[in-house]
Amino acid sequence: MKKNKNVMTIRVPENLKERIEKFALLQGVSINQFALYTFTKELAELETNKFFRNELKSKKKDTLKNFDLLMSSIPERENPEWDKIRE
Repeated sequence: MKKNKNVMTIRVPENLKERIEKFALLQGVSINQFALYTFTKELAELETNKFFRNELKSKKKDTLKNFDLLMSSIPERENPEWDKIRE
């Protein structure tokens, strides 16, 4: 059975291409797999952000401000070992 595949060609600066290749290699995946993962992750973050901003529009104006303040108060922490990039 033939799978329906879409092809998308993008132009990126040489420096970005090198960075993509480096991280794909570090992760042990193809450039295509790494790009697909990265696009998917970023789109999910953008969609989530849009969802919450739309949800909060109908709330009090201070709600979004307080939410941003709360999120910015979460301390930075080390990634767990399983989530680190292999070197």
